[in-house]
Order: sequence, then C-alpha cells, then structure tokens
Amino acid sequence: MGTRGRLSVEEYVNGILSGNRVVLSRAITLVESSLESDNLLASEVMERILPHTGNSIRIGITGVPGVGKSTFIEAFGNEVIQEGKKIAVLAIDPSSQKTGGSILGDKTRMESLSVNPNAYIRPTPSGITLGGVAHKTRETMLFCEAAGFDIIVVETVGVGQSETKVKDMTDFFLLLMLAGAGDELQGIKKGIMEMADALIINKADGDNMQKAKNAAIEYQNALHLFPASYPFWYPKVGVCSSIKNSGIKEVWQMIVEFVFNSKKEEFFEANRKKQNIKWFYNAIDTNLHHVFFSNSAIAQKIPDYINWIENEKKSPSHLAKELVEQFLNMKQ
Repeated sequence: MGTRGRLSVEEYVNGILSGNRVVLSRAITLVESSLESDNLLASEVMERILPHTGNSIRIGITGVPGVGKSTFIEAFGNEVIQEGKKIAVLAIDPSSQKTGGSILGDKTRMESLSVNPNAYIRPTPSGITLGGVAHKTRETMLFCEAAGFDIIVVETVGVGQSETKVKDMTDFFLLLMLAGAGDELQGIKKGIMEMADALIINKADGDNMQKAKNAAIEYQNALHLFPASYPFWYPKVGVCSSIKNSGIKEVWQMIVEFVFNSKKEEFFEANRKKQNIKWFYNAIDTNLHHVFFSNSAIAQKIPDYINWIENEKKSPSHLAKELVEQFLNMKQ
C-alpha cells in the first residue's frame, strides 16, 4: 500500500477488474480528488483499464424533483438484476454549498438495491458542474464498466440546467414525468423533451392511473411535433408505477429495443466515438481552467480585477482578455 493509504496502480487495476467493490470505490475517490498526485495515479489506472470498458448500456435518467427518480431506479435495478444483469447507479446529488458534500444520500433511498450484490450505488456531489453531472462522472462510469457492470445509470439532480452533458455521455436518455401536477409540462423545457429517447409517466397507480394515461397521450402528441433524432427510433411514451412495480419491465424492453436498433444501424459505436471527442474537448477546457486559476500570480491579481468590475471602472471582457494575455506571457 502506497503513501496516504493509496494502492499501487497494479492493485487498483487488479481490484477493479476482479469486481472488488472496496477497490472500485477507492479508485473513484482517487479520480474525484483534486490533488495532482492523485490525478496522475488515476490517469495511469484509467489507461490500464480502458481496454476493458465499453461493454455496458449507459442510461441517463432525469426528471423534476419529486418525480420519484430514486424509487424508479431501485425498481428498474431490481428488474434488470432479475434479467441476469449487474447495475451501477451513479446518483449525482446536489452539493451542499457549505460542505461540498452530497445532500440527498441516494444510498439511503434505495435500500433493497444498495444491499444487492449485483448492484453498486455511488452517490456523488455535483459540485460546481452544471447539469447535475459530477466533474468525473465519465471516468467513474468507465471504472464501473471495467468492474463488470452491464448497466450504468446516471441519475441527475433535476431539469432546467445543462442536461446535454448527460445526453453526451449516455446511450439512452430517459425523462421521468408526473401526471396531474398542474401544468403538464411542469417547467420542462422543450429542449429537454427533444433530447429524450423515452418519456415515462411515473406514479401511475390508484386514482392517478387515468391521469397518467391521459398525460401519456398528450406527451406522445407533443413529441410528434419535434423532428426525429434518429432514423431508426421515435421517442416513446410509457407509464409506470415504481411502487407497484408495474411498467418497469416494459421500460427495460424499450431500452433493449433501442440499443438493438442503434447497433443494427451502426449508430451506437459512432455515437460513442463522437461522445469521446466531446469529452476530449471538455477535458481541455477543464485543464486550462485549472492551470489558469491555480497560478499564484493570477490568483493574486484577481481581487483587484474584481474590484474594478464592481466599481465599473473597466469592462469584464477587457479585463478577462488582459489577464489571459498576462498568463500566456508568463508561460513563454
């Protein structure tokens, strides 16, 4: 065991590939770390496990708070496990502004799934990242794939932010909705509905059943107004009850059908390649941001620049350009 309780690259790799949950969790903690030494070690581990990734179905799940995402994911997870699959859930929690830690604690909200040996739940604070996607969600997903998980679910904070980030790292994007909650669109932006590969009305049970069916018809009609995203698939609308466990199997079958058609039309792999290129560009942005703001000379100048902006002495765009130019001159 290395410094500060770190494992060696070999120990991380062997642990992940053998499906060791403890080592997997430690590897994810390593990749989420802001320490440069941890980042270097995590990069080495990532390079080694990369040939063992890519064999899962990646599913993004979003919806307004209160729609029952965690309850749905637990029912869905139990369903795919019965089908002989292993599922990893990356539950991206809203971050506490005071502590930076997770607020919701999804593990406590998925009691039966969290103790299932074929499931792995990783609650992660979203931090400062928009769209409810933690900074290292992609890397975490690959670690889970290398550990042998067949289904990776990314549960996001909610809607209204940059859900494109979820779409850009998953194969199937599922939007959960409620019926009978006043305005049927419930603040859902048109763009998010356009991104959805399926729209599922949750809590379709009891007195709410008919409302859910009516809402499903309305949404299906609304989706027909949008241009089709793929030549092989038109977004489907369904109803389910996570508590009654009805309609969950149908959602899984819907995803299987989508993946089958996606692979048949040679879209699946091509889409993943495009996603990797976007990841590459995003990683450049992130690294440049880190290098710039971790520079001590730049950090010393920023308070003065902010003061000028607050007192409206200079324009923010002019100051930003000036500061970047100073940074580039330091590097020459």
